[in-house]
Amino acid sequence: MNLIIDHPIPTNVITGFLGAGKTTAIQALLRDKPTTERWAVLVNEFGDVGIDAGLLAGAGEGEVFIREVPGGCMCCAAGLPMQVALNQLISAAKPARLLIEPTGLGHPKEVVKVLQQPEYRAVLDLRAVITLVDARKIVDPRYAGHDTFRQQLEVADCIVANKQDLYEAEEVEGLRVFLDDMGLGETPLHVVSQGAVKPEWLAAAHPRSDVEAEAAACMAILEGGVHAVDESLPAEGFRCTTREQEGFFSVGWIFGKDFVFDHERLYLLLSGVDAERIKAVVLTNRGVVGFNMADGVLTSLPLAQADDSRVELITRHKPDCVQLERQLLDCVVDS
Repeated sequence: MNLIIDHPIPTNVITGFLGAGKTTAIQALLRDKPTTERWAVLVNEFGDVGIDAGLLAGAGEGEVFIREVPGGCMCCAAGLPMQVALNQLISAAKPARLLIEPTGLGHPKEVVKVLQQPEYRAVLDLRAVITLVDARKIVDPRYAGHDTFRQQLEVADCIVANKQDLYEAEEVEGLRVFLDDMGLGETPLHVVSQGAVKPEWLAAAHPRSDVEAEAAACMAILEGGVHAVDESLPAEGFRCTTREQEGFFSVGWIFGKDFVFDHERLYLLLSGVDAERIKAVVLTNRGVVGFNMADGVLTSLPLAQADDSRVELITRHKPDCVQLERQLLDCVVDS
């Protein structure tokens, strides 16, 4: 791995469970970044279609490089997908800061382990791991008892209780008790709305672990390129992919540029879908629109551009992909 860097790049992991607001927090950080600095973002998504890059594009002034690792936890398979994407992103961007967003079902401890491999010690300066959490979720055993949910809190240097504007008075105190019970009472806790992570929270150093032995066993030295994901579409002009992991299902579609969706019909459809999360970047009759659904609330925002349309749903039950696909196609504007 030949990466020529003048000094180690300050690097932050922004983690949190599904719907905690990671992408919103990164959008806020990009808006507040110094306009003279080039930042890079490595995004991992649970599904295979890749949507977050479209939602993050244009979030901040100045140069922002974004690369996605779709399709499950990027640290699996000895971290190879993550290492390939990370090396390419660093080489192309040579950023002043790197933000890494693992999937909400990813394993942040393993991501940190990859970043602390000896091969990256002269390249990356791992700073604060920031975990976003929705304080309302800790009373739900499906979250509070989920191994990944707890690991995301355990690895944090800073915990951010997002969505304060939706909390009842006692819910923050309930989160504090929950963290105390986990032995995390000393971890700094901030309470915010709209993912308003402050840039100064990025600065703290993350404790370095001794990973030399594990590195020798599993670290792949990466040289040369990587095979890109085949984005070609079949004759019908769209593709559907599905995934199951840790009790969640994802289904996603990529539609070619010839598919233009009726904004109102699509909004109504997505508003009525029973899903934990919905993300989409879609070509509509009102221009390019990003859709984002968490906690049953669907929001939309105009985006500058997109080469195709991408829709992804994450559910706790196996979705009826055939019916959903038919409903999506019913939202396409007639030629």
